[in-house]
Amino acid sequence: MRGPRGGLILSRDRCWHKKLQSSVFPGVQGSLHTQVIAAKAVCLGEALSDQFRQYGKAVRDNARILARTLIEKNIDVVSGGTDTHMVLLDLSSKKIHGQQAQDALANINITSNKNPIPFDSLNPSEWAGLRLGVSAATTRGLQASDFEVLGNVIADAINHDETDSASLITKHRETVARICKACPIYQGTSA
Repeated sequence: MRGPRGGLILSRDRCWHKKLQSSVFPGVQGSLHTQVIAAKAVCLGEALSDQFRQYGKAVRDNARILARTLIEKNIDVVSGGTDTHMVLLDLSSKKIHGQQAQDALANINITSNKNPIPFDSLNPSEWAGLRLGVSAATTRGLQASDFEVLGNVIADAINHDETDSASLITKHRETVARICKACPIYQGTSA
């Protein structure tokens, strides 16, 4: 079918209508739940604000600071740094797997995820990567100096000597707790 200006009206062509309908609904467009549509509208509105741009810049800057700090502590970062909200570590030179580093960081109350890196094993238990995200911590209010401290703590946890593991865990848990207490998730709370 042709429109008033001679162009095709794809939505009225049965073949195209079916293809368009299945690609847009439910994936991109839809939900019958109006609260979901309203939430998307609010998110898109926030994304247009200067405050969101500042937040996005802070997230990127904090990730770069974390990456730089880790590199200074001889932890390899995939691509030599980051331009995003996360830092991907290559632990192959440390002769440990991402799961081991993830477990070490979990012991000091830092959340991370094992992750494959380029040319990594197909077996997830052998992945040599570790992913660290900074968005939630930035939202919480952590500043550049906090990410430097966390970078040092993370590097210590990855590079640590097994002989002083208990004292290191206690020391780093206290550091993480101090940072979290200074930047509570909800105002008026202490953790």
